[in-house]
Amino acid sequence: MGLIQIDSVNVLVRSQELPLFARLGPHPRSLIADATAAGELFEYWVHEASHLPTEHHHLHRWRMASDHKWSRSWDLSQRRPGYIDEVLRRIEVDGPVASADLSERVGKKGQWWDWDDAKVALEHLFWKGQVAAVRRATDFARVYDLAERVIPAHVLARPTPSEHEARKELLVLAAQHHGVGTLEDLTDYHRQKNAPCRPLLEELVEDGRLTMVSVEGWKKPAYLHPDARVPRRVDACALLSPFDPVCWNRSRSERLFDFHYRIEIYTPASQRVYGYYVLPVLCGDCLVGRVDLKADRQNSTLLVHAAYAEPGVATDEVAPRVVAELVSMATWLGLERVEISDRGDLASPLRLAAGHYARP
Repeated sequence: MGLIQIDSVNVLVRSQELPLFARLGPHPRSLIADATAAGELFEYWVHEASHLPTEHHHLHRWRMASDHKWSRSWDLSQRRPGYIDEVLRRIEVDGPVASADLSERVGKKGQWWDWDDAKVALEHLFWKGQVAAVRRATDFARVYDLAERVIPAHVLARPTPSEHEARKELLVLAAQHHGVGTLEDLTDYHRQKNAPCRPLLEELVEDGRLTMVSVEGWKKPAYLHPDARVPRRVDACALLSPFDPVCWNRSRSERLFDFHYRIEIYTPASQRVYGYYVLPVLCGDCLVGRVDLKADRQNSTLLVHAAYAEPGVATDEVAPRVVAELVSMATWLGLERVEISDRGDLASPLRLAAGHYARP
């Protein structure tokens, strides 16, 4: 995958754990934290907030060195000159901090982007790469420390490529992770801009590092990574996070799978079509449906609030495989049972399959 997008919603499980479950099945849930502690992963703003291999740290330094035109930090520097440097010195002397340790807030914190001056200063330093962050296990808050105390020394010692070369390497990585993709697919992976990347793709084709191809049904040219296997078949069944690389690019998932998907977390309940925390279901090389899941930890139950099949899907064939995934997920989360409601056209086949399912 190359990166794992981070999201704080925990109605089922932290979203960054789900792509690993989709690919590895049940695994130690400390895997990401352990890899971060071992210096194998670091966090940065790439495809939104993301866990990345530390070996790719040098490929993102051009972002860190760029003129960070963020209105919040500019406003802070005008209102409180020198404050950001004061925060950095505090970390240098006293060690790692969370934003709450520096907060001067009076009253209750609001929702979402209600950031006080301390949080803005820390996020500015984080973007610039002067500090790095790890997630606190208790409340998922970022804890900030000097980059040299978080990122391994041998990683920081690697030469910094030019922005030109770094962008090219990120495009090749995106093609490797996708196999094949349009310009927009490849730039979206690491949230690069299209305009500076278009001529870089031409260079990569000339260098033989990518091949320009046409894909049946696609209106735009695509780029194939030379290591992509053609043809390639997948016989997996997996429940995908809303932020999984398979489906985070809505345009791509519609082109590849004819699967229209929108996150409904932020949609008023009365306007939701499929549910609150809806996971696409992969079976073979198709997205065959979606399930609205919640971990009811108090009652040790994985709740399937709704389940829907895509048009033309043979529900009696996919239902047993989906049930097996649901049971596996429940076990992985330490839940004792799976409860399937009757909402959605895939719900009844799931309930029937669950009645015949024998736990391994």
